Amino acid sequence: MTKLRVLSLGAGVQSSTLALMIEHGEVPMVDCAIFADTMAEPIEVMQHLNWLKTKLSYPIYIVSKGSLTQDTLDVASGISNRKFMDIPFYTIDTHTSKKGLLKRQCTTDYKIKPVHKKIRELLGLVPGEKRKKNTHVEMLMGISVDEIVRMKENRVPWVTNVFPLVELNMSRQDCKDWFAHRYDRSLPRSACIYCPYKTNKEWLQLKTDYPNDWARAVEFDEKIRYGTKTDDKVFVHRSCQPLSDAVLTDTDDRQYSLLDECDGMCGV
Repeated sequence: MTKLRVLSLGAGVQSSTLALMIEHGEVPMVDCAIFADTMAEPIEVMQHLNWLKTKLSYPIYIVSKGSLTQDTLDVASGISNRKFMDIPFYTIDTHTSKKGLLKRQCTTDYKIKPVHKKIRELLGLVPGEKRKKNTHVEMLMGISVDEIVRMKENRVPWVTNVFPLVELNMSRQDCKDWFAHRYDRSLPRSACIYCPYKTNKEWLQLKTDYPNDWARAVEFDEKIRYGTKTDDKVFVHRSCQPLSDAVLTDTDDRQYSLLDECDGMCGV
């Protein structure tokens, strides 16, 4: 039997803690970790990923479909053959003022599929080749017990998602505590700089602590305004106001429920 054990690494709070718990021997060892780079992560996440590489004895493979930012701007500007943007941005009809939400496809296309492509490569499979009989993959997911609704079966039948943090009854705060007890640094939240699931508190933190990333998000928000090929305007902030004008307060008001969160791949 061919068996592969892989950590799906988002470089956020939970998956970083899980990665280090594996290194410390508190969770059984993996063959590797895979990080899917959308090329839209905050600077702090990429810096943290580089630090993490120095702490792990097993390899971290970085994969990418390409630039989510550029692909989205190409759709918005009309130079792409694709008709729709992949990100669940907020919309408002310019005639009726009715608000809406675009379909989310970014997690599948820019996170899940690149990871699965790398897994096939590690198994020695060429494009189009079927997996060999008795091949099985365990995918470790950094989902904690307070986010249990995000636990899902893998879409590939021979890949089994496993959830060590849930098995250990660890919450997100438990992960932070575990990390703080061993390392003198903070853990980032892994999410694209313009992710519409950000809370006002997270937007404010981006603006205050990471002005370069904030400037990138504001510029991006302005460029997608008429990207649906309809009469809708598009925004990254739920207020359907330009990000630069949005009222941001220091409260952790979730703009989404856990049921609306990305499919167990983003923000962990």
